[in-house]
Amino acid sequence: MRIAPLLAMIWLAAPMIALGAEQAPGSENSASTDSVQQLREELRREQEHIRQLEERLATVEAAESAAQSKQAAAMAVPTVAAPVPNPSALQGSFGTDGYTLQSTDGANVIHFRGNVSVDGRWFSDAYTPTTADTWLIRRLRPTLEGTIAGYLDFRIMPDFAQGKTILQDGWADARLTPWLAVQFGKFKAPVGLERLQLEQYGRFIETALTADLLPYRDLGVKVGGVIDQGLLTYDIGIFDGAPDGGSTDGDSVPDENSTGKFTWDGRVFGSPFLPFDWPVLQGLGLGVAGTYANANGVATSSTTNSLLASYKTPGQQAMLSYRGDTASGGVNNATVAHGVARRLVPQFYYYYGSLGLLGEYVDERQQVERHLTSISSRFATLHNSAWQLQGSWFVTGEYETYASATPLSNFGFGQGGTGAWELVARYHEISFDPAAFNDAGASFANLLTSPRTARAVGAGVNWYLNSNFKTQLDYEVTRYVGGTIVGNRPAERVLISQFALIF
Repeated sequence: MRIAPLLAMIWLAAPMIALGAEQAPGSENSASTDSVQQLREELRREQEHIRQLEERLATVEAAESAAQSKQAAAMAVPTVAAPVPNPSALQGSFGTDGYTLQSTDGANVIHFRGNVSVDGRWFSDAYTPTTADTWLIRRLRPTLEGTIAGYLDFRIMPDFAQGKTILQDGWADARLTPWLAVQFGKFKAPVGLERLQLEQYGRFIETALTADLLPYRDLGVKVGGVIDQGLLTYDIGIFDGAPDGGSTDGDSVPDENSTGKFTWDGRVFGSPFLPFDWPVLQGLGLGVAGTYANANGVATSSTTNSLLASYKTPGQQAMLSYRGDTASGGVNNATVAHGVARRLVPQFYYYYGSLGLLGEYVDERQQVERHLTSISSRFATLHNSAWQLQGSWFVTGEYETYASATPLSNFGFGQGGTGAWELVARYHEISFDPAAFNDAGASFANLLTSPRTARAVGAGVNWYLNSNFKTQLDYEVTRYVGGTIVGNRPAERVLISQFALIF
């Protein structure tokens, strides 16, 4: 910085030197032309020297500026690097899978879900008692489900509806590959097509009469998987065994094996046209399921565990029960299971555009026994069957599928949108082996109170306001063969409504 004053003095002196040279005395005292040139050369050298000094000054100032910047940078607060994302950190969201917490890498997921369904039933026939007209909590199921480490799935789903506490689902599975998964715990038995459908996608409030012959939820282990992205699915497992239309929670000791022997369940279902570019056939699915068990009920002087079911109407009223114990003198004459029980269940669905069909047939053979006296018994193999065919149509244009019901536009008060409107209809029936009613008082079931056949026709309308809320209204007429002292039991006519919040 000391160079600056020197430059200023030289710059001010240079003009004065030039002026003195130009104002010298007369010709005899004036400098010659060479002297003038010499002065000019000296001036040029001084100007060159000034330029060099200016360059040195610029260099020094640049160096000092760089040093000051370096010092300022050293004194500045260091910049913190952006944190590396934690793959285990949870992110929250809400959607069709409920309230979700998911790790950044997607390997760990927890869903909190729920199902709150309120039903209303009104009977317009003369046979059903007026006390059957009712409102009830049909389902109240908080659900916790998720995935651990990317391949371990689980679900815990209790049910607090209808004044009871039941564990509907409590299972875990390991998805080793897409075509091989091992599931253990309590879950839906892999048999009935309509039974396996999630409740929010059921087209009717109550399942068809085919469900009366099928297990609902069972306790055991199964292996299964999906081959070629849905071209074929399969399940096979070994279970405690559930009665017709029931679950293991209905056993004498809930969720425990009441037979001493296990039940084998299996199912194969395929979509043969899925790989082909034929939209009219891609929605066709065909399958068959079956169960096998060999177990005996218990009928002692103090205990009855028949391992047989009681059957209900579409309006959930009592329809048929096997005879209970009516004897005296230490003989239990109740009808009980005795030997092989097996089911064969062919099934299909077909969906194209806004139309859908679903059908299944149940063929059941059940060996039974009844002790009439201390020295005589009756045995039989009863052949029961049921079938159904249901159709559905989204009048608002949504696509019909087995496992989906998503409105094209959600309904909102004052916000437009119609939701999804769906019309449904079905025919279903169940037939019990006539051999169950033979021999009057020695029969396995009482024809005076239990019909041999029930045939039902139902229709309904479903309104999906959005993916989480729907209302349903069904009307069902069921006619019977037998079931009274004279003639046939009067037809059941029931109107059922449901309001369901499912997330």
